[in-house]
Amino acid sequence: MFRVGLGYDIHRLTEGRDLIIGGVKITHEKGLLGHSDADVLVHALIDALLGAVGLDDIGTLFPDTDPKYKDADSTKLLKHVIYEVAKLGYKIVNIDSNIIAQAPKMMPYIPKMKTILADVAGLEPGQISIKAKTKEKLDAVGEGLAIEANAVVLLTKD
Repeated sequence: MFRVGLGYDIHRLTEGRDLIIGGVKITHEKGLLGHSDADVLVHALIDALLGAVGLDDIGTLFPDTDPKYKDADSTKLLKHVIYEVAKLGYKIVNIDSNIIAQAPKMMPYIPKMKTILADVAGLEPGQISIKAKTKEKLDAVGEGLAIEANAVVLLTKD
């Protein structure tokens, strides 16, 4: 039995925060605003996993009103979600994702992102696709005010 999940996230860029995407600290003058580390790629992946198995979304599972998630490492949240998905008898077949940012350029960081996410998820890097896109200077992302990501996961039942 197969299940598919789709996840999406967007965070505003702000001064005074590290930019963490796909578990990688990226050199940039701004970071993403959020209660946790605001890792848009990991958040989109978490929502895709939760959606695939019919569970509530990331905000319900890890509410921004809970101080224990303040500045949380999103890869640790992902590890918890993968554990919950596995308890339901599912495992990840593959992940396909996009990071949408006008700047900085994501391509130099993607190999490390794939390695980190594969390690967290117990996958081979070849089971993970991460693509970098821009918004051609359109909307808030294109104006450099935010970064967004989306992810699709395919799960199979053990």
